[in-house]
Amino acid sequence: MAKVFIGVDPHKLSATIEVVDDRETVLATGRFTTDKAGYAAMRKHVHAWPGREWAIEGSNGAGRPLAQRLLADGEHVVDVPAKLSARARLFDTGHKTDAHDAHAVAVVAVRTKGLRVLSYDVELEALRMLADRREELTRQRVQTVNRLQRLLCELIPGKGKKDLTALQAKAILGSVRPGDLAGKTRRRLAVEQLTDLFTVDKKIKAITKELKVMVSARGSRLMELRGVGPVVAARVLADVGDVARFADRNRFASWTGTAPIEASSGEIVRHRLSRAGNRKMNHMIHIAATTQIRLDTPGRAYYLRKIAAGKTRAEAMRCLKRRISDALYRQLRADADSGRDEQVDAGPGGHRGASHESSAAGSHPHTGTSDQPLPGPAPTTLPAPGPARKANTVRHLEPAS
Repeated sequence: MAKVFIGVDPHKLSATIEVVDDRETVLATGRFTTDKAGYAAMRKHVHAWPGREWAIEGSNGAGRPLAQRLLADGEHVVDVPAKLSARARLFDTGHKTDAHDAHAVAVVAVRTKGLRVLSYDVELEALRMLADRREELTRQRVQTVNRLQRLLCELIPGKGKKDLTALQAKAILGSVRPGDLAGKTRRRLAVEQLTDLFTVDKKIKAITKELKVMVSARGSRLMELRGVGPVVAARVLADVGDVARFADRNRFASWTGTAPIEASSGEIVRHRLSRAGNRKMNHMIHIAATTQIRLDTPGRAYYLRKIAAGKTRAEAMRCLKRRISDALYRQLRADADSGRDEQVDAGPGGHRGASHESSAAGSHPHTGTSDQPLPGPAPTTLPAPGPARKANTVRHLEPAS
């Protein structure tokens, strides 16, 4: 039978769909709840078209739960960027409704070649959930420390301490014995906050350890890059998925928000900071850059050279972040190629050994790109989960000439 496209406008409690053929003729529409009964009714509604392709807007946001359920049931699902569906709505008439949104998503699926095909990887999904949970705990820790700091400053005026740890707060509280009711109440509340801080620190440590094990178990060598720990590596793996959806490092940099946007006018050629892209990934790259600058690394030397050349600290930081983005892309490609080669060439005696040649070094990155992170025609390179490997070398980000 002919191929049909199912445009989906997902929400937390409902999903609106529209089924169209390759000529954009509407074959069916519907609105369904996202509970078990509504999901079953939606699949039954489109059962007559075996050659169907689901197109979901926001598969990394509101549409993620529905996309994962469809993938688990063997459905073919593609991701429609919100920017493309918004462009398709410009040519539509009437007010913005869920039905209009579903139609726009379906039209994009028909007209756009090379949309990102989603895959179901339970390990990556677990990695994403743990990374999200650790991020939540980190925010909770900041709030707890701020409340504890406020109480300590009231108990011991003028003795505030920056970057307070749980053990330091415990020592401070041990030295305070207020005599009035207000002071005793304040100390009791501080002890409660301190208990919460110990608890959240323990949870963060446990999740970080679990992330490290899972990243290593996938055979990823991202943690060999300077400044990239288990938290950064886990977020990169979970959000990138299949690196083959990025045609080159410039597309990857645009997606991470580290590629400047061209803002030239006439004879004046200039670029401005990009606020687009995946902001979580941009934050992870910022953490890696900050770590390199703080330590004695080639990245720090590169950063200082940029400042000596006349760039501001912010500009030098952006140059380093772009450099790290390129290194992450090269390592992801190398890991994917290594995993694919092991699947093809592994003999009955075991897996092939890992290469110890660094892939983080390269030519100076071209920072003038404004390419959009659309998928290229590359085949899938996402490796199957493999056994954990112990790295024997440490990778460095070598400075550009």
